[in-house]
Amino acid sequence: MLNFDAVIFDMDGVITKTATVHSLAWTKMFNEYLQSREKKYKEPFKEFTHVNDYLPYVDGRPRYQGVDRFLKSRNIDIPFGDANDAPDAETVCGLGNRKNEFFNKILEEDGVELYDSTIALVNELLAKGIKVGVATSSKNCDIILGKAGIQNLFQTQVDGVVSANLGLKGKPEPDIFTTAADNLEVAYDRAVIVEDAVSGVQAGAKGNFGLVIGIAREHNADELKDNGADIVVEDLSQLSIDEINKLIAAKKVTS
Repeated sequence: MLNFDAVIFDMDGVITKTATVHSLAWTKMFNEYLQSREKKYKEPFKEFTHVNDYLPYVDGRPRYQGVDRFLKSRNIDIPFGDANDAPDAETVCGLGNRKNEFFNKILEEDGVELYDSTIALVNELLAKGIKVGVATSSKNCDIILGKAGIQNLFQTQVDGVVSANLGLKGKPEPDIFTTAADNLEVAYDRAVIVEDAVSGVQAGAKGNFGLVIGIAREHNADELKDNGADIVVEDLSQLSIDEINKLIAAKKVTS
């Protein structure tokens, strides 16, 4: 007997190997901006890095929220602006839009790679009648899944565009996951969340889902576990449907 009815996957770093592309685009955009501030405002340049800046302030969050959080970490105060700002505008939204230009350029040149183990699990779930959804902060979800040719695998897609339209709060709030579960008509305690970002496992824990699986792509197993993941693996090839089912049963006994 199955203890769950659906699995909801994050996209970048879980389904697709695009987390690295995001990190590269953020790094290029922020370092160019910080260098421009050095020239314009005589501020000492301090490099934006993957470990010290991308992971704690940007990873897994909606684009403009990521810009805002990082700038605040450096005590940089600029206007928020709006989503229609040009990529050269010195606003939170302008910087976010500039990052997106860099991201799309890299994506166009390099294409989209998939985690084969994730796709294998998705297909096994569907074969057993378990519902599958994708929930991501990315506004590029349509483009990425379309380029990868896998949009047909997911019965619901809650992304950055949907979040903006519905006014959903970004991670670490659970809104995108609860909305995906609602769309699938599945109770939260009968749904599994799969995430690779700290903000994502925090969101899964806040939503009281049946199980939160963390994928430690960044050698951050302890951090994922400490922030809400019930189980942490390096890759989904380490888990079977039967093992997921047993983990949910064990969690119910101990909770």
